[in-house]
Amino acid sequence: MKSSPAACGQQSWSISDDSLRRYVQYASESCIQELLMSASVSVSPASETDKLGNRSDGWKVLTLENGVEISKRRSGSLHMFRSRWVLRSVSPQQFITVANAIDAAKQWDSELVEGRYIKDLEDNLSIIRLRFGDNSKPLFRKREFIVYERRETMEDGTLVVAVASLPKEIAAGLLPQQNNAIRGFLLQSGWVVEKLEDINSCIVTYVVQLDPAGWLPKWFVNRLNTKLVMIIEDLRKLVQTTAPH
Repeated sequence: MKSSPAACGQQSWSISDDSLRRYVQYASESCIQELLMSASVSVSPASETDKLGNRSDGWKVLTLENGVEISKRRSGSLHMFRSRWVLRSVSPQQFITVANAIDAAKQWDSELVEGRYIKDLEDNLSIIRLRFGDNSKPLFRKREFIVYERRETMEDGTLVVAVASLPKEIAAGLLPQQNNAIRGFLLQSGWVVEKLEDINSCIVTYVVQLDPAGWLPKWFVNRLNTKLVMIIEDLRKLVQTTAPH
């Protein structure tokens, strides 16, 4: 591993693909476990929910509309947000194919101006750049994220896609930060897609926690998390439109 100064005086690390692969495999294990735990919590009965919508498992329901539940849970100084819903007549693989398609991402997140693969480390392990442009809303404007994406199939057929930012020094070594861009930091996030007894239907859980970087009030950051989960409705419509019937 080599260390060198990067743009804007930021430290950067230059590491081999093998070292990067080992790091991502190690770092993504905890992300996968966190995602599986978030998805394993079934919808609690009313007796386990207080008058404020708080559940005994720590999740608080924010909205429940059209079969989509959006809830949050405290995680450090920020909140982790979770969206859960059932997709009928869509298999887990059909959903993941659309959700992970970089070219399709702009259809369900209008503020994304660029999404591209920087490096494929293995068949199920990639490094991706996500960039939001000058015309995005203030929370996204000129922000970019350098993230890993790990895709795994569990023994029971559950599909997991773990996504999180690389450490800033490693990210700077892979792709130096541009002077006019703010590099945000995506904490443990991703998808869990569980098949139902009906082989062509599935339960989808999306978890996200984000630190956009730059000076932003905490409530603004939390609102950004909420917005990111709300785009699920557009994604669901896209998946159901493209799925064969």
